[in-house]
Amino acid sequence: MFKRLFLFMLAATAGLVLLGCASTATTLDAQWVNPQYAGKRSVRNVMVMSAVRDSTNRRIFEDRMVAALQAAGVTAVQSYKFLPEEGPVSEDRLRSVVAQAGVTHAMVSRIINVSTQVNVSPGMVMGPAWGPGWGWGGGWGPGWGGFAGYQNAMWATSIPPQVTTTQNVHSDTRVFDAADAAVLWSAATTTSTGYNSVVQLIDQFVQLIVSTMAKDGVI
Repeated sequence: MFKRLFLFMLAATAGLVLLGCASTATTLDAQWVNPQYAGKRSVRNVMVMSAVRDSTNRRIFEDRMVAALQAAGVTAVQSYKFLPEEGPVSEDRLRSVVAQAGVTHAMVSRIINVSTQVNVSPGMVMGPAWGPGWGWGGGWGPGWGGFAGYQNAMWATSIPPQVTTTQNVHSDTRVFDAADAAVLWSAATTTSTGYNSVVQLIDQFVQLIVSTMAKDGVI
């Protein structure tokens, strides 16, 4: 009986671990630094631009990224303050916005793909031991005692399957030189939505991007 209870608890814990894994944050898939700028910390004044369709999420992201960059000692500004409209923007409009903001660099983050991952925990059923017997713990022997023990054991130690679905948001972030539009730094990331809020996901993404840029000597 103790052994079955232990196995039940172990399986339940495994199920909780699987559910927890669904809420993992942002991972860095790849990154690149322009050799001409690596280690020079040349990005000191930047406009943050989020190319997403949802205007609220755009503003949340830009606010959070600007705050993180400023905390790292970089002067940063949100693009929505100079470019409030949504949708595609012409080159002339971008040039005008960057010049108006007076920045030397621009950071653009955009979603390039969304994939779905299905996680399945098969569950577990622990029954009474094999062999003859009559009572609750007696196994598969003849009689109503064995029948009742087998039936009740199924209910007491059954763990249903767990199925969770996670959306993976694949993003691309690039930092451009405002003078000639050369790319200084870029990163490809995957964010698993899990059960976190939008703000939590954005904060995790922002912290990863800023810390990686600092390690690469861009800021």
